[in-house]
Amino acid sequence: MKKTVQLILLSLIVSSMFLTACNSRTNEENTSSEENSADESNNGDRQDSTLDNEGADAMEDTSIKLTFNNEEVIVNMYDNPTSRDFLAQLPLTITLEDYVGKEKISILQKRLSTDNVQSGNQPKKGDFAYYSPWGNLAIFYKGLADATNDLIILGKIESGKENFESIQGDFTVTIEKMD
Repeated sequence: MKKTVQLILLSLIVSSMFLTACNSRTNEENTSSEENSADESNNGDRQDSTLDNEGADAMEDTSIKLTFNNEEVIVNMYDNPTSRDFLAQLPLTITLEDYVGKEKISILQKRLSTDNVQSGNQPKKGDFAYYSPWGNLAIFYKGLADATNDLIILGKIESGKENFESIQGDFTVTIEKMD
């Protein structure tokens, strides 16, 4: 009985943290069809509000590699001040944990600059992002139904996003810039 009450309390706490963090908006589009079309396109041509209108989506030939459990994930970085600030901190070794069954997160030791960056994105499967209120990286292995006003997309996973879905518990990741 005591364990049941503890599980219920834990799920309420996690749910309230999620709702507080995600500043819900009504989503008029069908999220599952949006996820599927984003997964199928995988061409890197996605525009998001973190980019200058004149800039390209991705920094020319700038990718990072995440290494964990004998697996690799390659992320193509977007060109924005927050992404550049993150790249300046590499290499990093961090611990990722699962959050709400849709993303892996880790609080960074040093907060990233969010100056001159517009945020407010609906995360999609494969997004590599920064959630500014908590100062954490977020790697979305599933999309979310609601946009959040404080999410800055740093890049897009180009290969290996399926490696995040099956990992249970916390795990250590090394992140380094690729040549």
